[in-house]
Amino acid sequence: MSKAWTKVRLREVLRRSEETIELQPHAEYRQITVKLWGKGVVLRGILTGAEIAASRQMVARRGQFILSRIDARNGALGIVPDELDGAIVTNDFPLFRVAETSLLPSFLSWMSRTSGFVEMCQTASEGTTNRIRLQEDKFLVREIHLPPLAEQRRIVARIEELATQIGEAKALRKKAAKEAEALVTTRISALYNDSDCWRRVEDAVSKCKGAVRSGPFGSQLLHEEFTQSGIAAIGTRDVQTDHFELKSGWFVSPERFEQLRRYQVFAGDILCTIVGASIGRFCVVPHDVPLAFTTKHIQAITLDLDKSEPRFVSLMLNFHRRCRESLFSQVEGSAQPSLNAGKVLGTELPLPSLLEQRRIVAEVAALQAEVDKLKRLQSETAGEMDALLPSILDKAFKGEL
Repeated sequence: MSKAWTKVRLREVLRRSEETIELQPHAEYRQITVKLWGKGVVLRGILTGAEIAASRQMVARRGQFILSRIDARNGALGIVPDELDGAIVTNDFPLFRVAETSLLPSFLSWMSRTSGFVEMCQTASEGTTNRIRLQEDKFLVREIHLPPLAEQRRIVARIEELATQIGEAKALRKKAAKEAEALVTTRISALYNDSDCWRRVEDAVSKCKGAVRSGPFGSQLLHEEFTQSGIAAIGTRDVQTDHFELKSGWFVSPERFEQLRRYQVFAGDILCTIVGASIGRFCVVPHDVPLAFTTKHIQAITLDLDKSEPRFVSLMLNFHRRCRESLFSQVEGSAQPSLNAGKVLGTELPLPSLLEQRRIVAEVAALQAEVDKLKRLQSETAGEMDALLPSILDKAFKGEL
């Protein structure tokens, strides 16, 4: 900490605001909430006076310091922004006027995001489990170090400059991640658009009885029949985009499964989600799948392996734009969109030779490996980028910025 900085108690620069308003039943009021770990003072919602339990509320003014009695120890504090001037809060969110002749609200805003400031709130909080509250008197006697106003302005300007640069770097990183994700879709969607190899999904399906199945429906399987172990029931959580992962946690007894065996899935089957928000996801059942069967939201398709490579079919149906357009043009329902066997089997699909299908699968696997490598690198740098701002703030309030 710079020796030129003055040590002051918080009560010398913060004054409790007691402005309140009597709520009118038919008037609308903006409510404030404070996010944890310095993530901001934001609009919680807009309600009429009749919808708010209390008849009076505190009025927040722009530039005031606000904190949560319950979560100040978790970084729920900050400065009221201009757009929330006149919004209301309960007594659980005390408001303080900032003595701007000594302390800039913007300087306090950044200071309140430091680990040291949050630690002050933690030491000023008392109570039993689930009822820990910040004690104002103990908080206001805590000391902070303040440089002159000119130095505060310089520090704030420098922090904001660096924070902007970090934000721009994160935005570029996010954009790069989206572009990387889109590479597979772009590559696959460029295939076979001028080719005459387009067929329907039904042309790739095995002629064996029961090659297409979904269910059981209705009373064939009730929710109370599920157990904690046994034969796995496949739900929409298990069928992700081009990826199968058995994680729904639904099972039936071996005896009950015998009555549902016609819904069993096999390695190499294509699974499709046919109901709800997850509609239209396809994946291949892996070779190490345990004994399992579909539920009513999943359709299973056994392919003719002399005509189609399962992985190729999954890639096309998940990522080729023409396939997706063909599939979703048949979706019915808005509140609960759904597909059926006829619609899935009628979806357009390219079916080149098996040799060509396998070549494309290998090419996409190589591309996906590069995308995954890029995502791993981005994930590794994300932590470093997230640590930049706290490091900057630490230096700033030690007088080293």
